Amino acid sequence: MKKAAAVCILVFALVSCSKKEAEQKGPYLAKIDGTTITQADYDREFKALPDYAQQIFTDASGREKFLNEIINKELLYKEAGKKGFDKSPEFKKKIEEFTKLTLVSELFEKEIMGKAKVSDQDIKDYYDKNKDSFVVATEIRASHILVKTEEDAQKVLARLKKGEKFEAIAKAVSLDTASAKNGGDVGFFKKGQMVPEFERAAASLKVGEISIPVKTQFGYHIIKVTDKKTGSPIEFEKVRDLISQKLSGEKQKDAFDAYVAELKKTYKVEINKEALSKPDQAPAKTETPEGAVKPEQKPEQKKEEPKKDTK
Repeated sequence: MKKAAAVCILVFALVSCSKKEAEQKGPYLAKIDGTTITQADYDREFKALPDYAQQIFTDASGREKFLNEIINKELLYKEAGKKGFDKSPEFKKKIEEFTKLTLVSELFEKEIMGKAKVSDQDIKDYYDKNKDSFVVATEIRASHILVKTEEDAQKVLARLKKGEKFEAIAKAVSLDTASAKNGGDVGFFKKGQMVPEFERAAASLKVGEISIPVKTQFGYHIIKVTDKKTGSPIEFEKVRDLISQKLSGEKQKDAFDAYVAELKKTYKVEINKEALSKPDQAPAKTETPEGAVKPEQKPEQKKEEPKKDTK
């Protein structure tokens, strides 16, 4: 029901395509007090709907429902005109703004977009010059044993040197209960997913090697690297569209800036900086009690990026 209601609103939002009866050609679907709706009108409005909305009106009952929505819109349009809503200053202002936006859009498409086209060679050249940016990140798989103190960590290392299994010790003493039940395995991770100290230590180890005690905010870790997936280049075809969008955006901005710069040479532009900087146009200041901390003086609280839990 909600989707149908949204579609009805969408239909009303579309520009009316109905015309006077004298202008119509071919069979008509409906007539409303001198205005005719033809099959061509119906098809034009139907094609303006997004795909998901078109699916609602595909069968016979749906077609009739959509026609009724077009009729309803025409009825409302006629009544609004009858009541003189199109004569109000507010309406005329809206028409003026709509006209301005439409003209700007037309100008942008015809005068600027044409100068911002991206060729296949542009895309390939960018890929070749920035191959380092299109690489699958290296992934490391590791297991760890987390303990509270460095002394506890040294005890773990001593047990490992005696031949005890890493997995067994992790299950017995690791404070990271989530990984302990899996023998300390934290799975694969990429750069930025672990705390920096943990990442640096793991990156320095070869597969099968075990670290010295590594201190982090959680305690002391004994880390064992169990696998590594070296980063590999991403194929050109997989990033072609991404590069095209990036280059297109950059070219559009450059073309727009250049076009506006030329316009400023043609049209006289004046900015009243004095009026712009008047205090009465600035946002009102909030009074604070003497001794209180003003909002702008409050220390900014840094939001840390979520890290993969290593506890």
